[in-house]
Amino acid sequence: MPPARIGYLPPITAALTLTLAVLAPRAHGAPPTPHAAAAPAGAVAAIAPDFERDDLDGQRRQLRSYRGKLVLLSFWATWCEPCRLEAPRFSHWQQQYGPRGLQVLGISMDDTAAPAVEFVHQLNLAYPVMLGDAELAERFGGVLGLPLAFLIDPRGRIIARYRGEPDLARMEAEIRAALPQP
Repeated sequence: MPPARIGYLPPITAALTLTLAVLAPRAHGAPPTPHAAAAPAGAVAAIAPDFERDDLDGQRRQLRSYRGKLVLLSFWATWCEPCRLEAPRFSHWQQQYGPRGLQVLGISMDDTAAPAVEFVHQLNLAYPVMLGDAELAERFGGVLGLPLAFLIDPRGRIIARYRGEPDLARMEAEIRAALPQP
């Protein structure tokens, strides 16, 4: 077992944390779901907390600069198997739906940049990735399990939240529905 580090979750702890995150009730009081937890249509959406970070290539990114676009904000880590499976799909969506207004942003919750940089280059991800920390996680209600993603509308409102291993087909359908029609 690797040495204990701040932010590191051994596989059993990570699995338990992910399970609890998936089964925990959603903030708006709806019952838990076994897959993604998305805000229901018509729900009053909160404005996404703004943040400013350097991405792994050193470019400064600020969430509010993406107003006018549909943003998929994904919290993930290289040790999270569902995260490793969804990242290539998110990259494909960025390429496919980017011209229609989608912007995928990744927040790596790895302890250091090295594994995230290697992962991003290995998969040639087509979207910016930044390092996250406890402060940023707390601003988004706490990141108690990974993956965790937020769909943010062009006005900056969180319109869906996906906790745990998402139903990618459903997520893509919700993204397509939120994008302007061609």
